[in-house]
Amino acid sequence: MLNFDPEKVKTPAFVVDKGLLIKNLEVLEKVKKETGAKILLALKGFAMFSLAPVISKYLNGTCASSPNEARLGREEFKGEVHSYAAAFSDTDILKIAKYSDHIIFNSFYQKDKFLDKAREINKSLSFGIRINPEESVGSIPIYDPSAPGSRLGVRFENFDENNLSNIEGLHFHCLCEQNVHPFIVVLRAFEEKFGKYLGKMKWMNFGGGHHITRKDYDVELLCKTINDFKKRYDLEVYLEPGEAVALNTGFMVSTVLDVIKGSDMKIAVLDTSAAAHMPDVMEMPYRPFAIDSDFPYEKKHTYRLAGLSCLAGDVIGEYSFDSELKPGSKIVFTDMAHYTMVKTNTFNGINLPDINIYDPQTDKIELIREFGYEDFKSRLS
Repeated sequence: MLNFDPEKVKTPAFVVDKGLLIKNLEVLEKVKKETGAKILLALKGFAMFSLAPVISKYLNGTCASSPNEARLGREEFKGEVHSYAAAFSDTDILKIAKYSDHIIFNSFYQKDKFLDKAREINKSLSFGIRINPEESVGSIPIYDPSAPGSRLGVRFENFDENNLSNIEGLHFHCLCEQNVHPFIVVLRAFEEKFGKYLGKMKWMNFGGGHHITRKDYDVELLCKTINDFKKRYDLEVYLEPGEAVALNTGFMVSTVLDVIKGSDMKIAVLDTSAAAHMPDVMEMPYRPFAIDSDFPYEKKHTYRLAGLSCLAGDVIGEYSFDSELKPGSKIVFTDMAHYTMVKTNTFNGINLPDINIYDPQTDKIELIREFGYEDFKSRLS
């Protein structure tokens, strides 16, 4: 739902609708109230700290995968900070320990190497181990933590039940943009293999990938599943959604710079870039929705929407519109807040998009951040 006038936006720009964000947070708050579970914002998916005061009213904290994310969570979002990485370095663990409440290790080797060092920095830390239940429910291999060959989590065959001293929790993350039913499948597999160790634990972290704020998500079944689990094991439960917090709250507003008319197709070159501003379009890959558009040839005018970089494959996708596109036409892509914003880069020296917040209560768009030469230069040497 587009609640603001894109003509009022200097492009290229992200616009996050504060009202839509709050609606998502209210859904997550309902899960918290009905289950007693704690919900953390996964900063890898959404790290817009200018909205931290709003998010912190609803969620319990953040989860991080690097010292920078952990520090951002501690300083800007407050609340708890839970940190996990596929591997910590000697220098990273010391910084992570300073800012974290929980540290989750990806292997027993990492636990043995770093637990005591981390505790010297922060005596109140709680430690956990990430588990790989080896129950693959993901549809996209690159985002499936339980896919064959995955480096994420300890498999049952490598689980050292004699090395659980100072371990207070277990964690798994096996979902990507999924409803509650795949979670139940994974949870069942996890309990069959690792349930006997939960009596020694204080907490359980079910990770992220839960699309809780999607319209068709079965929130009631999620709550029942969590409550049933807590009755069986009497543990504190954590969830770490990233996408669910910012799902369908953000937009990328762009402007057509030129229209190239070839014999095979018309190409609209935009002031944004798939390579620099929407890398998931190329990595997943996926085709973002553009407002007032359809699939190719469904409407009168079909265009390939392309970026302004020199990369030949800098293409967002093919779309059709009722009216012709011309230089100056605005294109608005939806669901651009999560992952897209955190993955932007300055390839070709292209400026990063401006960042704006739309407040429906005032009907105003506030420019939060714009970028320039120094942002590009500071990443180089």
